[in-house]
Amino acid sequence: MAFARAVRRPIGVFYYSASGRFSSGNEYSTVASKLENLSQCKSSVLSGYTNPVRGFGNFLRSFSSTPAVSDQMSLIKQLRQRTSAPIKDVKASLVECNWDLEAAQKDLRKRGKVLASKKSSRTAAEGMLAVAQNEGKVAVIELNCETDFVARNEIFQYLALAMAKHALLVESGSQQGSGVFPFGPELFEEFKLNLDHPKVNGETTVSNAVTEVAAIMGENVRFRRGFLLSKSSAGVLSAYLHTSPQPGLGRIAGIVSLEVEGENTQLEAIQRVGSELAMHVVAAKPLFLSKDLVSSEAIANEREILKSQVNVTPHCYETEL
Repeated sequence: MAFARAVRRPIGVFYYSASGRFSSGNEYSTVASKLENLSQCKSSVLSGYTNPVRGFGNFLRSFSSTPAVSDQMSLIKQLRQRTSAPIKDVKASLVECNWDLEAAQKDLRKRGKVLASKKSSRTAAEGMLAVAQNEGKVAVIELNCETDFVARNEIFQYLALAMAKHALLVESGSQQGSGVFPFGPELFEEFKLNLDHPKVNGETTVSNAVTEVAAIMGENVRFRRGFLLSKSSAGVLSAYLHTSPQPGLGRIAGIVSLEVEGENTQLEAIQRVGSELAMHVVAAKPLFLSKDLVSSEAIANEREILKSQVNVTPHCYETEL
């Protein structure tokens, strides 16, 4: 009994001080009323939680807008899958946008444009040639990047093929007959592309698509040049791509246009012959298409080389038997 009386007062003081923080009643109210107020506060805090420990943690987190660590990792993973951007940039955008996924994706696109503009002065000597062909024309575009690693990336290759297919729509002055029409960024970059890729999609210009891919890759990506070849009504166009990772892409391209005489000609067989000729063109790397196109300067240079080879002093060697 003596122990119970000794312990009862500290317990009463504890409940009095605890309940006093949560209630505005008379400070001389009874211990029973204080106990009732404390139990109500406790039930309001832990309502809806079956696990008291986890419930108290959720109660504390309700006062903060920052998600749990597991939720943060899930958001980072989702945004990374959507954009393929570096994890560092993904997390920075999520933190900047208060972990709003859609806002962070828009912020990443803005960051990517700034990053791409900063890297636009860097040398882009690698890349791919993309070739697209229809019944009357062949389009070749050159898309450059900084490293061979990016050139093998599926997003980069998808953009190159999409640009080549769209280059077939370029209006050239040689559409009435056969000919070659070169075009550069100033003509092609404002053309509209309709992309359908998980990482790059929607309708956008060629320039914006290149900038977006540059932001994803983290390198300088640029469209350098393109060529549009048109055939005559009696012609056949054939193409060959060397070091081709997939159809329509390669490191070196050869295009051959053949004129056909006669109506009963097997066009498929002639097109195969044209592909073989295009392969030999890639292997031989000719500088001129015909003798008439060889410049006088090139002829003079070759003559100087031949003369120097003829005027070499011969060496005599003596041998003993």
